[in-house]
Amino acid sequence: MQYLILIAGFILLIKGADFFVDGSSGLAKRLRVPTMVIGLTVVAMGTSLPETSVSVSAALAGKNDLAISNALGSNIFNLMIVCGVCAMVSPLSIKKLTLMREFPFSVSAAVLLMVFGIAGKSVDRVEGIILLAAFVGFMAYTVLEAKKSRESEHTEEELEGKILEFWQCALFIVGGAAAIAFGGRMVVNSASEIARSFGISDNVIGLTIVALGTSLPELCTSIVAAKHGETDLALGNVIGSNIFNILFVLGIATTISPIAFVTENLVDCAALISMSILTLIFCASKLKLTRWEGAVMTAVYFGYMGYICIR
Repeated sequence: MQYLILIAGFILLIKGADFFVDGSSGLAKRLRVPTMVIGLTVVAMGTSLPETSVSVSAALAGKNDLAISNALGSNIFNLMIVCGVCAMVSPLSIKKLTLMREFPFSVSAAVLLMVFGIAGKSVDRVEGIILLAAFVGFMAYTVLEAKKSRESEHTEEELEGKILEFWQCALFIVGGAAAIAFGGRMVVNSASEIARSFGISDNVIGLTIVALGTSLPELCTSIVAAKHGETDLALGNVIGSNIFNILFVLGIATTISPIAFVTENLVDCAALISMSILTLIFCASKLKLTRWEGAVMTAVYFGYMGYICIR
């Protein structure tokens, strides 16, 4: 039964991602804003729902160590596996403005979190509110940039083609997000049960399957977007989700209950920043993330996972 649930979960994830990408792409064309903007906002928030649910639930239950490790683990997965696998499926073209604006902002969010953690060995409510304020500022900036870019991103020829109506976009986005959320939960629960049947510890399950499970929406959505040629949507989803996870998810979690920042969190935060710089170097070389660079990123992730399991 668990194997059947696992298969059904993956089917929901894949089909949900198809609908979610189609709806998001259609919305970008209808609103005449860059696809990157939709990826940074609507898609990023939708695919980050599992992280939000896990971290807020953990904060309410007083288990904040799970909240911060989940957010950092998901961000590392998003960056190295989602971007890496997408690049191996289809090389990702990177816009210069993305390298100069959104990408550095996501790195700055991780640096800000590490500074807060080092300064007080915890992230308290005041710092949580600062994280939320930074998120609001980022969203306001993104909306202003979207207004400037209106009319210029999608041509009349594109708009005359077959484009979803607004209600269809909304239906595809909401329905796709629901399928992704339910599919992700089914995969995590069934995979955890299967792992336990093989005698794998809860600690290893939490570091691997749960982190993977909450990032499956980003993975499926970005791979589908890359296959459809929507590389801006794929990259925007990863960058937006990473910003969302630190500033919004951890902002809310720490506002509810302060989070202790332990040595393992510091190491994970430093690893996230280092991997972000590596990705930035790869992207800046030719304004493209190639297949071999994607393979290197994937290998780095699995190497780090090996370190996590033995530390």
